[in-house]
Amino acid sequence: MPFTGKSNLIEEFAAYKKLSAFGIQLWTVKSEMGADAKGTLAKLAKDGYKQIESFEGPKGMFWGMKNTEFKMYMDDLGMNLISSHCNNTVDFERKATEAAEIGVKYLICAYKGPQKSIDNFKAFNDEFNKCGEICKKNGIRFAYHNHDYSFKMIDGQMPQKVMMEGTDASLVDFEMDIYWVVAAKENPEEWFKKYPNRFKLCHVKDQTKTATGIESCHLGKGAIDFKSILKTGKAEGLQHFIVEQEAFTGSNPMDSAAANALYMKAISI
Repeated sequence: MPFTGKSNLIEEFAAYKKLSAFGIQLWTVKSEMGADAKGTLAKLAKDGYKQIESFEGPKGMFWGMKNTEFKMYMDDLGMNLISSHCNNTVDFERKATEAAEIGVKYLICAYKGPQKSIDNFKAFNDEFNKCGEICKKNGIRFAYHNHDYSFKMIDGQMPQKVMMEGTDASLVDFEMDIYWVVAAKENPEEWFKKYPNRFKLCHVKDQTKTATGIESCHLGKGAIDFKSILKTGKAEGLQHFIVEQEAFTGSNPMDSAAANALYMKAISI
């Protein structure tokens, strides 16, 4: 935001606020979680993460623990499990029930993959609406997380647009992976503005300034203007800011998590 004059400095500074809480997608530290889930979560809590987004791996969304046991441990750490990626096509009613029982807000379909026909994406709309109904019945929400493939035209149509306009807004939300939107040469702010209150969560993940493919880096070291993007997103209904880090040469997942937490603590939007 450009400053418009000395008399407006206070108002303009006041428009920016520190995040009250931010999260991390456990995919960032998946190997560490597999080896020592409780120890890894404790370290993330010390880094300053207050929110966790899990994913469904070999040990399930709760990493070999019962849902209630996982929540008790989160409570002990002063953290909240706000969401989880999961396979929404297998035993979804049970997953929704278990998630709702411990206060998880969102179950999220993380990936569908590139499709040969736009009709396939249209079919996902029905699938997502049904999952949304199951979630709503349990008092939680369903969402879809994008990659870059949904921003690539198929049969003259953009899959992301087809899914956003073909799903019931009362049942289905979206999690914007900002990195993948940028990688697809799209403008995240324009999508927030075009579909207000549809993107309720986001993945905060940076792209190297010289990226020619999938090239991630620590937050603030790359080319993505998160200050502007997240501020716009927040104004358009974005509620949850979740760090995710793709591994890159020379990186250590826990060190990356710590470095990215420092960035999130400092940013004002």
